[in-house]
Amino acid sequence: MSPSDELKPAVAKRWHLDDESFALTLAALAFGLAAFVAVFVFWGRELPIGGRRSLGEFIAILAAVAAAVAYAVSRLLPRRSAEHHAAATGDARYRWFDLVALSVAHGVVALLGWIGLATVMEYSFRGATVYASPAVVIAAACCGLTAYVSFLSGSSISPRQLSIVLMIFLVVGMVTAMLSSSDPQWWEKNLSALGITHDLSSLAFNLTLIVSGVIVTTIARVGTATLPHGTATERRRRAWVRSLFVLLGVLLACVGIFPVSPYLLLHNTVATGMTVAYAVLVIGLPWLVPSMPRLFIALGFVYVAGIVALAVLFAVGIYNLTAVELVAAVMIFSWIILFLRNVPAPAEPGASAAPAAPAAPGASADSGAQAARVVQAGA
Repeated sequence: MSPSDELKPAVAKRWHLDDESFALTLAALAFGLAAFVAVFVFWGRELPIGGRRSLGEFIAILAAVAAAVAYAVSRLLPRRSAEHHAAATGDARYRWFDLVALSVAHGVVALLGWIGLATVMEYSFRGATVYASPAVVIAAACCGLTAYVSFLSGSSISPRQLSIVLMIFLVVGMVTAMLSSSDPQWWEKNLSALGITHDLSSLAFNLTLIVSGVIVTTIARVGTATLPHGTATERRRRAWVRSLFVLLGVLLACVGIFPVSPYLLLHNTVATGMTVAYAVLVIGLPWLVPSMPRLFIALGFVYVAGIVALAVLFAVGIYNLTAVELVAAVMIFSWIILFLRNVPAPAEPGASAAPAAPAAPGASADSGAQAARVVQAGA
């Protein structure tokens, strides 16, 4: 073993500790800045927990900024190789799009997450207010924690990590929209009714769909980077998978951009197109990516059959539209998350080359030396 090989574990450990150090430093900085701003905003006030001009609203806005900045910093540190990231995504010109999209996604997760938590606390402590001094400490601590978590998320981003971000984002966004809806009977209409009100639920619902669509377009590159692409046929198949994911993401974003009112026809068209794109991707996956696990492929066919069955049950009047949309959305997004968990893992940088095969009996010393030089050159 060479001295460089012996140093690799120590270097990896050092970088791991540096991630923690950077995260803690950034959290402390976010804590101090949030406390400084909160002192001026909260001075001499008693703040409601949720709603307009509340503690929850203040925390959500500052935490969103802290999360977006922390994620961007984690990806822009000099120790992160731009070439390695470009190779992972398959195209260097998309690196900045991915950075902006995922930074915004982390910021929106923080925004909607803290608003949702503040709404729950508001319902739990009806009529309660928070004095200025504890409000400053709470706001600063929440912003520091958000910056810490967002930085660590960016420092270890991968297809599997991206699946966790997508899952948390969808859950937080939808729950926030449901909790903040001013119409308690929204579910009697359809799921898209959350996006046509004039309150926070409309913003949360539509923003969740738009940013989720952006994340799915990012998945089209990051999540498919490790698919087989050694031959022209494999590259063509991977391009098809990426194109279908991009189409899925664009149509999902359009569902949020064009609410059901007043864009009923356009909204229904893009929503139906998203379902069709998903079905084409699932049905074509055995041919496009033959190396995917057979159990996962079978699960996709079950999901498509389930969505068709739900549509039939809605047509005959057994299920209402909200139930069909909710179950179909859970199926589609859980499939995307499972896809990210099942794609081949990227090769670790610096992985050692396979040991050379022993020389055949009678091989000359010169040929053995030449083979050794070839192995070293390819390592």
